[in-house]
Amino acid sequence: MNSIKVGITYDNSHVKREDIIEIKGVVDVIEKVLVDKKYRVERFGIDDSLRTFVRKLESSDVEVIVNLVEQVYGQSVLEVSVAGIYELLQIPYTGSNPVTLGLALYKARAKEILAYNGLDTPRHLLINSPEFKWKRGVVRFPIIVKPASEDGSVGISDSSVVKTIKELKEKVASLYEQFKQPILVEEFIEGRELNVAIVGNNPAEILPISEIDFSGLPPDKPKIVTYDAKWKTDSVEYKGTVPICPAVLEPDIENDVKEVALEAYNMFGCRDYARIDIRLGLDNVPYILEVNPNPDISPDAGLARSVRVRGWTYEDFVEKLVKNALLRAVKA
Repeated sequence: MNSIKVGITYDNSHVKREDIIEIKGVVDVIEKVLVDKKYRVERFGIDDSLRTFVRKLESSDVEVIVNLVEQVYGQSVLEVSVAGIYELLQIPYTGSNPVTLGLALYKARAKEILAYNGLDTPRHLLINSPEFKWKRGVVRFPIIVKPASEDGSVGISDSSVVKTIKELKEKVASLYEQFKQPILVEEFIEGRELNVAIVGNNPAEILPISEIDFSGLPPDKPKIVTYDAKWKTDSVEYKGTVPICPAVLEPDIENDVKEVALEAYNMFGCRDYARIDIRLGLDNVPYILEVNPNPDISPDAGLARSVRVRGWTYEDFVEKLVKNALLRAVKA
């Protein structure tokens, strides 16, 4: 048997939300993958007591962690803190470090970094109060409205794309009441939605690009990936947003997309794996919507799909993550 002991960390709180519930199934899958490859495995779920989680980790003999924590108690901002715990305990872990996770999570700041470095991203404003004054001409309608610091399409619905100031104010007020955080408003880019999965370090490798096919959506639905489209398998939105991998792109456009995605990956210091979400405008300009350094890595998620199209097995991908994390322990 492999002598290496792997810990799997995840949010095990009692928040009833589809994206949180699904993570527990991913834990089962990854545990089986690692056990089949002869690793010793221990689970570390974050329950109601974070102190218990830390003490259990501190007293354990795990040598590396597969980090599946995307939120704690349903709060995405706390994923950064959990990665900080691994750093303090000096346990190597899969995925990006706290700085990268934090930069990417605060979407308005992430967009400022992208724009400052010459990468195209939709024009935006950060709204800090539902009682805001609209600055005409800065961001043009239609506009997409979403919480400024959430992952997994949380807070994005059919009503997120607005066309008037009245609709904008109503949506901002609704989201602010629900999430108690600043709201990001950005120009809605008509065009194709692409997901670029990137894995590895020095050098990183760009996997086959995926495209979200919106043709199955009813005409009255906006062509966006809502929370329902991502997580509610029985919804019209889920069934109407079909991923296609590899995406069919002209070679020069594909090269442009890959170039900006890799630049963003490196710019944010992404590690091991990430997904760059891009809207390819009608002018064929790739606009970066989001840098996601902690995307869903379940077997049926977009990143895993790109892994398989690349020619790797899901099992080998999981083991690559563990081995990459262990390499950092050796270098330290």
